[in-house]
Amino acid sequence: MFNARITFVLVLTAALMPSAAFAEDVPAGIDALTGKDSPLKADDRIAFLGDSITQAGAGKTGYITLIEQAVTKSQGDKKVQFIKAGISGNKVPDLQRRLDKDVLSKKPTVVFIYIGINDVWHWGNGKGTKKEDYEAGLGDVIKRCQDAGALVVLATPSVIGEKTDGSNSMDKMLEEYAAISRKVAAENKLVLCDLRKAFIDYLKEHNKENKDRGILTGDKVHLNSQGNQFVANEAAAAIATALKTRK
Repeated sequence: MFNARITFVLVLTAALMPSAAFAEDVPAGIDALTGKDSPLKADDRIAFLGDSITQAGAGKTGYITLIEQAVTKSQGDKKVQFIKAGISGNKVPDLQRRLDKDVLSKKPTVVFIYIGINDVWHWGNGKGTKKEDYEAGLGDVIKRCQDAGALVVLATPSVIGEKTDGSNSMDKMLEEYAAISRKVAAENKLVLCDLRKAFIDYLKEHNKENKDRGILTGDKVHLNSQGNQFVANEAAAAIATALKTRK
C-alpha cells in the first residue's frame, strides 16, 4: 500500500508538470507568428527578398529556415509556402529588376524586404546606390508588391561592423540609409522591422569588448548562429504584425 501511494503521487506529479514540448522557450517573435494566436491562414505565401544575408537565411541554419521550421511544426496543416529570393551582392536596383520573376509571379501574401547593406557597402568601390535612387527604388518595389495584393514588411539595413561606439567605417552612411528606409516605411504605412536599431540595442548590451564581429555576425555583415536566431525572431514578429492588419 505504501509503495502504491508513492507511485500514485509520482504519476500525479508528472501529469501536473509541463512536458518538454510545452516547456520549450519559444522566442516571443516566433510565437507571435506560430503560436495559438497565429495570424497565418491556409496557403499563405511568405516571400523573403534581399541580398546575400537573405540568400544565406535560406540555408540549413538560416533565419528563414528557422521561421519555416517553426511554422511547419506548429502550423503545418496550413501548408504555408516560403519564397526565398535572396541573391548575393544585390542592391535596391537589382530588386527592381527581378521582382516580377522572383517574387510577384509566385503570388506572395506578404513580402519581407531586407536590403541596403550593399547599397552602402559598395560605395567602397564607387558602386553604391545614390540616396535618391535608393529611396525611389524602395518605393517602386513596395508599390508593385502592394499592387499585386501583397502586404509588405520593410527591414532597415543592419550592420557593417559590430562596434558599438560609432567607429565602424560606414556607420554614418548606414544610419542615413536606415533613416531613408524608415521614412519610406512610414510614408507607405508599412510595418517596419528596424533591424538597425535592434542590432545596436543588442550589441550595446552584449558587446562590452567593442568587437567588430563575432556577436551577431561572423564577418561584420553576415549572420552567425546567434544572429540568425535574432533576425528570425525580429522578422517573424514583424510578419505577424503585418498579417494581423489584413481584412
